[in-house]
Amino acid sequence: MTHNQMSRRRFIGITAAAAGLPLLPLRHASAAAGLAIWRGTALGAPATLQIHHQNAREAEQLLKLSVRELRRLEAMFSLYRDDSALVEMNRRGVMVAPPWELVDLLEQCGRYVAATGGRFDPTVQPLWDVYARHFAKPDAAPSGPPAVAIEEARRLIGWEHVLVKADRIVLGRRGMALTLNGIAQGYVTDRIADLLRAAGISRSLIDLGEARALGSHPGGRPWLIGLADPIHPERVIDEVELVDGALATSAPYGFRFDPQGRFNHLFEPSSGGSADRYDSVSVQTRRATEADALSTAFSFLSPGEMRRILHALGGGRAYVTTREGSRLTL
Repeated sequence: MTHNQMSRRRFIGITAAAAGLPLLPLRHASAAAGLAIWRGTALGAPATLQIHHQNAREAEQLLKLSVRELRRLEAMFSLYRDDSALVEMNRRGVMVAPPWELVDLLEQCGRYVAATGGRFDPTVQPLWDVYARHFAKPDAAPSGPPAVAIEEARRLIGWEHVLVKADRIVLGRRGMALTLNGIAQGYVTDRIADLLRAAGISRSLIDLGEARALGSHPGGRPWLIGLADPIHPERVIDEVELVDGALATSAPYGFRFDPQGRFNHLFEPSSGGSADRYDSVSVQTRRATEADALSTAFSFLSPGEMRRILHALGGGRAYVTTREGSRLTL
């Protein structure tokens, strides 16, 4: 089983409670009373766009424009498409004259690698490959991949080996590969939010795996984002108010390699192991790119470290569900 054949879902569940609209996968677009809605998939995850406009026809046109932008960026960042810019770069180890959006996103990756002390690191993709190959075998040892295979993958990890320039991107070690699954959804969400704001939209809710609110709900109240129970995802255990903000969630069981759930898609770069510290971590910040990256990194960090990083980056909140089931708000 290859990475492209696996369904990756870090985000465990968001509902737009204030609008009464569950964000579920459904491929259609509709407009009524100035509200245009699209539901589909983006970067391997269920996605929803809601655009509020006085003119229903204009709302529908902006919705189509947003979906086109989503697909354009997906063609750069996706690991699920063999023809994406990211897959091509991983295959070759170098990209000349890369799209400026890819350069921009990788530069932001570097910022969050530094801010989190390397807990967020897009170069962990070789670990995914090792775990995927191991558990694709019918007789896979439940203890996980051999230590030697994990160590070989770890030698390919390290953001310091990635060169990002406007005219080229170079992966400095043969066999290196990047994953943008811990940040691309947030980045695309922000790009669409910026597009809509530039078009004069002041109220909108975007969920491409991470949620981003423009303004407040049309009813004059905050958007209410429901967080799913990690054990029973059909239940909402908390609600977060968003006004001009973003929310992203990471959880170990977003994707599990093994039936027991000992090994998941959140990899600790220095050890090569999977996250097991919390049941879920949600981060609320101004922009979805930052919330996305931090929710990944915070899966490995103590509450004190989370507070320090949020303060250093200008503020925000983290909502943590511990392994014991208690809830922390930082």
